[in-house]
Amino acid sequence: MKMNRYFMRFVSMTLAAGMIALTGCGSSESSAPSGESTSDKKVLRVGMECAYAPFNWTQVTEDVPDGSKAVPIYGSSDYAYGYDVMVAQKLADQMGMDLEVHKVEWDSIGLSLDAKEYDCIIAGMGRTAEREASYSFTEPYYYRDNCLVVKKGSEYESVKGLSDFAGKNVTVTTQLGTGWVPLLDQIPDAEKGANYETTAEVFMAISNGVADVALIDLPTAESALLTNTDLVIVTPDENDAFEGDKEMTNVCIATRKDDTALRDDIQKAMDDIGWNDKAKMDELMSKAVDLQPAAN
Repeated sequence: MKMNRYFMRFVSMTLAAGMIALTGCGSSESSAPSGESTSDKKVLRVGMECAYAPFNWTQVTEDVPDGSKAVPIYGSSDYAYGYDVMVAQKLADQMGMDLEVHKVEWDSIGLSLDAKEYDCIIAGMGRTAEREASYSFTEPYYYRDNCLVVKKGSEYESVKGLSDFAGKNVTVTTQLGTGWVPLLDQIPDAEKGANYETTAEVFMAISNGVADVALIDLPTAESALLTNTDLVIVTPDENDAFEGDKEMTNVCIATRKDDTALRDDIQKAMDDIGWNDKAKMDELMSKAVDLQPAAN
């Protein structure tokens, strides 16, 4: 009997130690990385470049000039803000969710969504027929106009339409992996230059004379001109402009192709807050342009 009592005491101590170990493991796993929500709410995990002002950008503090707060970037000490972040926050609030921003390179933004690193893309993405084959999209949360950017003082500053480029053999550029790439073919006698990972590199190519003409969206060009005073925006006459560029004007939120439930929840939130009003969209975009840090 004495041996049994010792044996039972040993078993009890072993079980207690095991429970302590399990408790320790549970506590460790529940500690959230930087930028991850620790509340009881569900989390809206959003992927974006955080390098595409005024749609989205990175900043080192949470402070925004108008008193708003930027959102922590998941796994980072930096913060994200811009039009996409402001819209994402409105939708997360409407859905009763916490917002979690994931920073990702543009060329892998779809792959990372497929890998379930986040649940949707809110990143100034145009809804194209090619993308609709792979992802589900909401209705537009912004309508943008496209434009051309050229070097100030160049002969291209006076261009009124695409036909004016005929015979000039201009070198053209835009951002990689976007719907603008195939549109470059419509610029007469154009020579394809390198396309770039970020819009900042696109504008630098124009400033440095590596390329003559860049195709980009108007809000991003307007933002670039705040700090790149050697650039000029050219808007071709609608009768002498790009054909089939309407896909790139419809900026939508993407989910995985089979995640129509989340797509529908986001769309309902958009409808509930009335985010189908172009005047509201333009007002918020104007605010984003004004709030962006000079470095972006």
